[in-house]
Amino acid sequence: MPAARLEQLAEIECAVWAELGSAVREKGHPWRVGVLATLDGERADARSVVLRDIEASASTLLIYTDERSAKARQVERHPLGTLVLWSDPLGWQLRLRVHLSLQTSGLEVSSRWAQLKMSPAAHDYLSPLPPGSTVAHPLPQRGSRGFFAVLAAEVQAVDWLELHAEGHRRAIFDAKGRRWVTP
Repeated sequence: MPAARLEQLAEIECAVWAELGSAVREKGHPWRVGVLATLDGERADARSVVLRDIEASASTLLIYTDERSAKARQVERHPLGTLVLWSDPLGWQLRLRVHLSLQTSGLEVSSRWAQLKMSPAAHDYLSPLPPGSTVAHPLPQRGSRGFFAVLAAEVQAVDWLELHAEGHRRAIFDAKGRRWVTP
C-alpha cells in the first residue's frame, strides 16, 4: 500500500492497478472481495464476488462462477456491470465500470479448474443443482469440471475516490484519459 498520499494522476492509476494485483494474490487484501452489480431485467442485482486473477495488460479482472448462476444469465443478456471495492487502510473506493464475458470452456477455463479442483471451493461448481436451489442436505460432488466458469471483467473506467482527513479527492481513468473530478 502506498506509504504517502499520491498527488499525480499517473501515480494514482498505477497504484490502483498494483493494489488490484495484490488483491488477487493476498487473501486478506480489502479489495479481494467486492460487490458486482449487474442488470436483472430492469433491476440492479448485486452480490459479493472474489477477485481471482488479473490480466493487467488487458485491464481485465477474473472472477470464478457457476455457469448456471443468475449472474451468468444476466451477463449473457446485459454484459455491462459495476464492481465496487473499498479499502479502509487506503481510504480508497473504486467503482469499476466493466464489460463482462462468461467463459465456460477452453484452455483458460480448464487450466484454472486444474488449479482449483483439489480445493474445498471446487464443491461449489460440482453440484448437480444450480446455485440457489433448495436442498434437504448438502449434495455430494458430481462430474469432472462441473459447472465451473470464468467471468472476465474488462475494466472500461476506473472511478477512484479517496476519503482523507486533508480533503476527499476523486479521479476518473477511462478511454478519455485521466482527470480530476469533484468528489
